[in-house]
Amino acid sequence: RVFGRNAAAVSAALRGAMAHLPVDINPRPPRRNSFEVSLVKEDGSTVELWSGIAKGPPRKLKFPQPETVVEALKSSLA
Repeated sequence: RVFGRNAAAVSAALRGAMAHLPVDINPRPPRRNSFEVSLVKEDGSTVELWSGIAKGPPRKLKFPQPETVVEALKSSLA
């Protein structure tokens, strides 16, 4: 549940920042107990915007603030 809530919050923030940007949640099976956000560019390359794999405990450190991901997205597109 916690992963789904955080994924929905990050997804909504990304859509709010860039309405034309398609957002997919778990296009392939996720790693267990991990939370990552990646940008797949038009040329097929992938840019990691946020990863919580090496973070925590506590568990809440594994999840980003949505604004942090939006800022990482904007800087990777600039």
